[in-house]
Amino acid sequence: MLWRVRATLPDEPGTLAVLARRCGEAGVNILGLQIFPGLDAVTDEMVLSTDESWTAERVTALVADSGGTGVVTQASTEAALDDQPTRYVRAARAILERPMSFPEVVARLFDAEAEPTDPEVVHDTMEMAVGDVQVQVHRTAPFTETEHARGTAMAALVNDVLRRTEAATVAQPGGRRPSTGAAPEYVVGPDSVSAYVDGVVVGTASLGEAVSHDDGATSRPLDLTVDPAWQRRGIGTRLLLDAARIAQSLGADQILLTTGSDNQAVLPMVLGAGLRGRIRMAADELTVRVPVGGLRPLTR
Repeated sequence: MLWRVRATLPDEPGTLAVLARRCGEAGVNILGLQIFPGLDAVTDEMVLSTDESWTAERVTALVADSGGTGVVTQASTEAALDDQPTRYVRAARAILERPMSFPEVVARLFDAEAEPTDPEVVHDTMEMAVGDVQVQVHRTAPFTETEHARGTAMAALVNDVLRRTEAATVAQPGGRRPSTGAAPEYVVGPDSVSAYVDGVVVGTASLGEAVSHDDGATSRPLDLTVDPAWQRRGIGTRLLLDAARIAQSLGADQILLTTGSDNQAVLPMVLGAGLRGRIRMAADELTVRVPVGGLRPLTR
């Protein structure tokens, strides 16, 4: 059996020696150790190997009896033995190749999840900002200051990639100018807005029925599409912003945009609209929640 264990130990000489001795006496092998230093205490993440008779509770008791506090024990696999610098390099490469995978990659990197699977269990939350979009990951073990710094660095990498992509798009000949030379015209309806070019619809944003949540907030699902030939011209950003303002005038607190996790246009679109959102990735689905309370109503 392999176990991933996190514990806080006093920042004093000999504390690791005590833990190592107790593990040795119990027949438990320490296969991996990662140290997260703090001011008054040190958080250690260990990979322990035991025989099959051990349970998570027994492992937790062993580490606690060795001086550890805040002990969190989880069954693990051999993946826990991967070299940590290698894991971060792989994560950076994945983000460079597909920036929208950031929530999924960073959750896996920190052994966390985008949404707590058990709301009854107390979770620690780490929040990272990509522009005005907030990305959260959760887990039962507290995040260390070192991990917060690493998460911030990963978010900064996403920001850099998006800025360079945007600059490259604008720099292309004819970038952001419709091939017909015509400017889109936006037509607003009671709960939708459409973009027309020469009388042809090239993009739409439609709000669904209001949904009430347990916290008292009301959201409006948003269905937004832009003709592939007209993408990366600011149309999606304009549609998103106008739809958000319509939702606000209809009494909604937020809009909810759901799309595939491989949709590379969502994050730049939200950032381009200047909206503060919260992004979550689960399996193959990407969800963006955008508060609309501070927006002014759209003139029809």
